[in-house]
Amino acid sequence: TTPFVFKNTEHAANLFKLKELGNIYSRLMNPTCNVLESRYAQLEGGHPLSALTVASGTTAIFYSIINLAEKGDNIVSARALYGGTYTMFNDILIKMGIEVKFVDAEDPQNFADAADEKTRAFFCESCSNPALEICDLEAISALAHEKGLPLICDSTFSTPYLCKPFEFGADIVVSSLTKWVGGHGAGLGGIIVDKAGF
Repeated sequence: TTPFVFKNTEHAANLFKLKELGNIYSRLMNPTCNVLESRYAQLEGGHPLSALTVASGTTAIFYSIINLAEKGDNIVSARALYGGTYTMFNDILIKMGIEVKFVDAEDPQNFADAADEKTRAFFCESCSNPALEICDLEAISALAHEKGLPLICDSTFSTPYLCKPFEFGADIVVSSLTKWVGGHGAGLGGIIVDKAGF
């Protein structure tokens, strides 16, 4: 990692104590990621400081889940998912003790019916890849909120140009920046945007 230049020791101390905003180490934050996070969060309708860039869309989903669930918990997810997401949910999270209950999202009530006292979130894709199922985000988020749960929405396929999940009740939006947002597949990345209302 590379450190940034500090004006003096007081400046450095204030940054490390979070008394002052600024860059400390490139592995923690950097101006390029900061601009991307701020602009993308605003495209989604979030606060300019509400996003986090990560290595991939799958990483964005993983971070969202492990910040809400731990061993013994579960999430309820739409069954129509991107293959990499399905593999993570079906084969990897279970090894960490996090169960994923898959439901047919065409009937939003299925989410509520599958939830129990160990459920920590509902998950869906705004437009599933590759099945192209459109989730009723308003209905799913209303059911999640009735149970005190957040709705995590992967908006990779719809992008904020076509759909802003926050406007339909989602609490966390994740996206792969590699596909439609990047537009050309030359870079790899993911992003998490938190509405900060949950």
